[in-house]
Amino acid sequence: MGIVYSEPICQAAYEDDIHQVYRLLVSDAKKINAQDEGSGDTPVIAACRRGSARLVQYLLDQNADVAIRNKKQRTCLHYAARRTFSFLDYLMIAILMPILLIGYLIMEEKQRKNIHLLKTILSSKVDINAVDNKGNTGLHYACQRRSHRLVPVLLEKNADISIQNKDGETPLDIARRLKFNKIVMMLKKSD
Repeated sequence: MGIVYSEPICQAAYEDDIHQVYRLLVSDAKKINAQDEGSGDTPVIAACRRGSARLVQYLLDQNADVAIRNKKQRTCLHYAARRTFSFLDYLMIAILMPILLIGYLIMEEKQRKNIHLLKTILSSKVDINAVDNKGNTGLHYACQRRSHRLVPVLLEKNADISIQNKDGETPLDIARRLKFNKIVMMLKKSD
């Protein structure tokens, strides 16, 4: 199903409908940073939740404010770092994996798209160390999701590995607890 927004531009951004976003901005350019009444999401946050790097880039080109936080105190970076495969993605990959490794190719393409989305967000003036209502940064979420391809991108942009969330855990603590040894090594190496 997905998310339903009360703010039309957020819904259009979540649905990856660039034409509708364009029409809404032409009618009122101030909508670029409109916040949904329920979640507090902005169009750029909604586009990140969907995983649409193309729409995120368009919104950034229109001067979307990447510093705006939703009701969970998350920025668009949090959602870009939290991106993971959906149940449908896993199902497709599992079914297609034995057939000429098509599942593997689908998985690789989705990972490339997530990296592109994160890099698009990081090319803006987003605060890489912004913490949400749980005290988590984008790096915390990338570690929780075992995103061994996103972690180096965040570290390259000087994400702070020493920030503790409200549970007192740093990204390294999370990687150790979850036994994500490859990520542990990346974090130790950057220290």
